[in-house]
Amino acid sequence: MVPDAAFSSYYGKPVLNKPTWKPLDIAGYLYLGGLAGASSLLAAGGQVTGRPGLAAPAKLGAAGAISLSLAALVHDLGRPARFLNMLRVFKPTSPMSVGSWVLSGYAPLALTAAATEVAGRYRLLGSAATAAAAVLGPAVATYTAVLLSDTAVPSWHEGYRELPYVFAGSAASAAAGLALVTAPAAEAGPARRLAVLGAALELGAFRTMKRRMGLLAEPFDRGRPRTLLRASEALTAGGAALALLSGTLRDRRLAVAAGAALLTGSAALRFGVFHAGVASAEDPKYTVVPQRERMEARGR
Repeated sequence: MVPDAAFSSYYGKPVLNKPTWKPLDIAGYLYLGGLAGASSLLAAGGQVTGRPGLAAPAKLGAAGAISLSLAALVHDLGRPARFLNMLRVFKPTSPMSVGSWVLSGYAPLALTAAATEVAGRYRLLGSAATAAAAVLGPAVATYTAVLLSDTAVPSWHEGYRELPYVFAGSAASAAAGLALVTAPAAEAGPARRLAVLGAALELGAFRTMKRRMGLLAEPFDRGRPRTLLRASEALTAGGAALALLSGTLRDRRLAVAAGAALLTGSAALRFGVFHAGVASAEDPKYTVVPQRERMEARGR
């Protein structure tokens, strides 16, 4: 009898080189970009519906989050010139190229919307910038999922169908969380509804993704990613429930607790997904077995 194969690689090296991205920089970049994009949508909604107490902190949150997101990205790249070099061409088939241009268009709009809000002047310019940032917001919130899925990292690549929905839900939850912490309870109704919708989308899409991925879902359920993702599920579900309860009881303390839980849960999701992808690249099994299964399927 031939024993079961032990998956290893030449001289014990991984089949793939694991991502060299710094976890704090890139996972933080994923999280903050999602928070910024969804906050711009919430800001535009607050502005249109006459909720200045909701719109103002959402504008400021979007501007602050995108600034920190870009700072984290540039820090990981090492030099600002490397980001600028990505703008030398526009390549529609490259998520990195498209994302760089989207960020370059979105960041000035978000900063303009926040600056006019703080200054209390140029309202027309601020309204236009808020609306334009809201148009680009969904792309900013989700393009990073496409960026991860476009790599050869097994557990990122295999999640290409559902990961954008997971990130969209996570971004919505984070933006709702920030609004619940900062906005008056009387104007936080849209944030409470967004919290529930975002949590449902994030949790549902993530579970669907894991069921479809089969073997490649294992890294999400082991070690540090498992701890982070379990915490994310509990915080996101609990935050959404508290958001609903805070609306019923009109309790400001519940709203703040809900917001903190949603913000933390969204961050834990991004860090968990990041570390799971790195783990899948380090183990040859997650590269070799799916390749063999695809070859056998083509043969049949």
